[in-house]
Amino acid sequence: MGFKNMKTNLTFADISIFNSLEKNRAIQRMEDINRTVDWSRIETLLLRNYPVGKSFEGNSAYPPLFLMKCLLLQQWFKIDSDPELETQINDRNSFKKFLGLSFDDVAPDHSTFSRFRGRFSKDTMRMVNHELLSQFTAKGLTINEGIAIDARLVQSASHPLSNQRLQEEKLKQQTPEGKVDKNGKALKFSRDLESDWTVKNDVAHFGLKEHASVDTRYGFVLSTEMTPASRHDSPYLPLCVAGSCHTQEPIKKVFADKGYFGKPNREFLALNKIEDGIMRKATTGTELTEYETERNKAISKVRYIVEQYFGLSHLHNNAFRARFPRMIKNAIDVLFRQMAFNLARASKILKPA
Repeated sequence: MGFKNMKTNLTFADISIFNSLEKNRAIQRMEDINRTVDWSRIETLLLRNYPVGKSFEGNSAYPPLFLMKCLLLQQWFKIDSDPELETQINDRNSFKKFLGLSFDDVAPDHSTFSRFRGRFSKDTMRMVNHELLSQFTAKGLTINEGIAIDARLVQSASHPLSNQRLQEEKLKQQTPEGKVDKNGKALKFSRDLESDWTVKNDVAHFGLKEHASVDTRYGFVLSTEMTPASRHDSPYLPLCVAGSCHTQEPIKKVFADKGYFGKPNREFLALNKIEDGIMRKATTGTELTEYETERNKAISKVRYIVEQYFGLSHLHNNAFRARFPRMIKNAIDVLFRQMAFNLARASKILKPA
């Protein structure tokens, strides 16, 4: 099974319609993005890692770059569901122009987007994001001067379960009866059993946690990681730092709040010759010095940029709630959001004056 040929020969009617959209804001926005990225390098990477299109039987598959662009549109234009994405592609000529479709072409069935998303691995998405960030640095943008690290809570896609019920459901899934239905087919679970409970600001929360690192100069998202909500922030600082290394030059400084304060993280930064920008925390019997208090204030003015990313995600992508019951699908969704966020930001920074 090969890939569909998406190089459509546009008719005069198509060209006339697309020319009429030149002043359309959505078109201008997407053209700015197209000028920002070399899609051919992304396509090469996808074809190397996407596990479809190698059989000679069956219908041709949609090229992975085409489907990836569809999911980017979903992120940029706040489209909540795959059926709605299918409808929007069919209805909006600006979307068709960005995807290389003619006026008469129809969008893939919405189930295609779900299958495509399910075939992606976190490693592939991280490679794509690494490639993008490498392209931005090649254009003269410096992303290793400093990074800000933080975490946010994400509401589960499922109705909350008590800890007892959660454990009972997990044990049930591990039994032979819990893995197959009465016909012997593998069960598909719609209940989120990977989220758990935590308390923040005296409020109980059932869900996940997104750990992220953001470049302090331009605001690019450099790494993300999803965990159950109860996981403490501090142990994920080394993982976020390692995931933020997208250039040959080392990261110079790490900024983080008091939740990351502790000897292991300070030693990790010292060992890797990274300047320590972790806010200090008063301990039992020891108050912060005036210098430490002022230092914390200075750090908070820098690390706001990661909170800005979280705030924009909540505002524009409804990211306060997970889209899927399985953590791996949510992790890949977050990586798509990282890609969309970075492309949109780079298109503004690199836009010709």
